[in-house]
Amino acid sequence: MKLLRLGPPGQEKPAILDAAGRPRDVSHYVNDFAGSVLSPEGLARLGRLDPETLPLVEGSPRIGPCVPLPLNFICIGLNYADHAAETGGKIPREPILFLKSLGAFCGPYDDVRIPPGSTSTDWEVELGIVIGSLARNVSEDDAMKHVAGYCIINDVSEREYQTKRAGTWDKGKGCDTFGPVGPWLVTQDEIPDPQNLDLWTDVDGERMQTGNTRTMIFGVRTLVSYVSQFITLHPGDLIATGTPPGVGMGKKPEPIYLRPGQTMTLGVSGLGEQRQTTYQG
Repeated sequence: MKLLRLGPPGQEKPAILDAAGRPRDVSHYVNDFAGSVLSPEGLARLGRLDPETLPLVEGSPRIGPCVPLPLNFICIGLNYADHAAETGGKIPREPILFLKSLGAFCGPYDDVRIPPGSTSTDWEVELGIVIGSLARNVSEDDAMKHVAGYCIINDVSEREYQTKRAGTWDKGKGCDTFGPVGPWLVTQDEIPDPQNLDLWTDVDGERMQTGNTRTMIFGVRTLVSYVSQFITLHPGDLIATGTPPGVGMGKKPEPIYLRPGQTMTLGVSGLGEQRQTTYQG
């Protein structure tokens, strides 16, 4: 299934795509894609609905994040061997975790704000894991039982704030609009192998990132288990699993960063695509 949420910020309603890719309203059956709705049992109930019998969503409403505001928005740093190489970073012995501010959370087509004075705002296409049921200290063998599905996440980053302003990475990761999520939550049954998905980013039509999740250092199963040892994961929580090579910071001979008025287009095979336009704010 491909699940999405439509409407103005804070007023999104749940929908499901039919076989023709048209959104169908499921708000009569669920209030939102949250809580027990994302559990295996809840998703199974949704899967028994015939989309053709559901009301067609008329017009072209805004596509919001594919889940409501999560309790935890977790990111993994330097998790692609080829991306670590382009940044000069060492291969980590354990996953690098950081939290993205919930103020960064936004929709897949919402504009991205370049902070005042920023000169180093960058793009990062990532495979996102959507948690479906409570996960605390789970084993790798049981990890996938707690995954509802996958989505695209753009881990927008301000590199000067991240690396040169002292302290942790969070300063460069949590600015408003720095976390577009969606357009769809794609359930596990449609993505049989999350470790073989192509990822890409274009900026103003020029290909910047090209990668595949097979070069991840720590895979989906490992990440869910690992994170759950430190942070209890709740339904609707997100794990952004790292980015492949091609970020602006790694460009040679000089880094390339975003300017106001540019358009980022990002995709992950099977998960659709995002598009954001930047503005100075």
